[in-house]
Amino acid sequence: MLNFDNRFVRELPGEREQANRPRQVFGACWSPVMPTPVAAPTLLAHSREVAADLDLDDSSMASPAMLAALSGNALLPGMTGYATCYGGHQFGQWAGQLGDGRAILLGESVNRRGQRFELQLKGAGPTPYARRADGRAVLRSSIREFLCSEAMHHLGVPTTRALSLVGSGENVVRDMFYDGHPVAEPGAVVCRVAPSFTRFGHFELPAARGDHALLQRLVDFTIARDFPDLSAGPERGLAAWFREVCERTALLMAHWLRVGFVHGVMNTDNMSILGLTIDYGPYGWIDNFDPGWTPNTTDAAGRRYCFARQPAIARWNLERLADALAPLLPREKAVTLAAGIEHYDEIYSAEFCAAFAGKLGLIRWTQDDGQLLDDLFELMRLSEIDMSEFFRQLAQLDIARPDPDVLRESFYREDLRQRFSPDLVRWLARYSARLRHDGQPAERRIASMNRANPRFVLRNYLAQQAIDRAEQGDVQMLHDLLDVLRRPYDEQPGREAFSARRPDWARHKAGCSMLSCSS
Repeated sequence: MLNFDNRFVRELPGEREQANRPRQVFGACWSPVMPTPVAAPTLLAHSREVAADLDLDDSSMASPAMLAALSGNALLPGMTGYATCYGGHQFGQWAGQLGDGRAILLGESVNRRGQRFELQLKGAGPTPYARRADGRAVLRSSIREFLCSEAMHHLGVPTTRALSLVGSGENVVRDMFYDGHPVAEPGAVVCRVAPSFTRFGHFELPAARGDHALLQRLVDFTIARDFPDLSAGPERGLAAWFREVCERTALLMAHWLRVGFVHGVMNTDNMSILGLTIDYGPYGWIDNFDPGWTPNTTDAAGRRYCFARQPAIARWNLERLADALAPLLPREKAVTLAAGIEHYDEIYSAEFCAAFAGKLGLIRWTQDDGQLLDDLFELMRLSEIDMSEFFRQLAQLDIARPDPDVLRESFYREDLRQRFSPDLVRWLARYSARLRHDGQPAERRIASMNRANPRFVLRNYLAQQAIDRAEQGDVQMLHDLLDVLRRPYDEQPGREAFSARRPDWARHKAGCSMLSCSS
């Protein structure tokens, strides 16, 4: 069913030790490890699109052998179980060795079109990098990861994908709020899929240890396997590769801000060298627009990873990657890494402007549009306007006679709507004049804005409702959400409930606003 060609374990050094016990791993990029079987696996959901990428159909996904593999109870022919070794900066501090603590790779599958995908089980048991943890994941976090992986893909945001969600039939004990009250929760396993799960931290760890030979080997492998155009093109080598990583990261940040997504844990070990959104933990979408909002309770005090800081944090993380790579270059050539950071700045600025020109319905971005957008952001913040709802409804504005009532449903509070109504009227007048200057036909503008502004995003309260029902054995809302999120830019009559702004009861409810890192 699947054709495996496991280059990572074949071409990079691994550990000889087979014991699955916590330890520091030196001189190796991976450790052999087998998933820990679960008691009663059940396939709760799968992505038909990811399955098709892997040349799998519905009958393949329903087979006992596939269920055994996706739950960690057995391997299919060609699979190899292993966990990778990496470090990282967490909340700005070097954390040393981290590694795949509860993620176990099954190998690299190559489809009929020659596309390569790594398959990885999250929640399938401990690895040598698990420290004192059990390597398991709870159903609530697994549902969130499964749904968000697919939601982001259909929004057009670069992301790792999710093939399947399997209930384990076992309970996992977690202290959700870190308040000394652990409870037993249903367990689950997600099969994640990506061309590569390599992170910035994979390069940081050997660099921090002074193992430059291993670092060079990993860089050479990564360019050859994951960036084949660079390895064969006229611009090749480490500096060209780093520039490409910077560009992909810049594109990702522009996408996150375009759709109102907040990752929540932008540590360097959660940054993909392919520019993919990776490791869905306490993420969230902006409801009432707040540049300082973070979905992560652990980040509530410092707000290091809040919505507005994400581009700057990505840049900081790229600087840490550059620090790790610098020893591989002669001193006089290390400056080329700084050029990669400058390229990040240029690409991010251009892509951000292009993204918000699209959201505003502008034919092209001009210098004066920056002030127009800044003033809008401040107005949205002060008046608690829903980001997704506002931009979607903005397309319906009659620019000949701009009526603020078109945007009434994007306000969370009527008192704030009335208070800031004069400011909104003035802004809409400026905005309408700007659109009239473009002279674009209304039909074309509306269509382009609807392609840039999603009707449906995975709001936290919707995910929590699906989780609550699934924990009671009802997965229908999980499947309904998965289906709705396949077409996030379409109106989908009859499914308006899935696009409604956050209800008042969810403003401070656990799981509906902020979340912990607890799995």
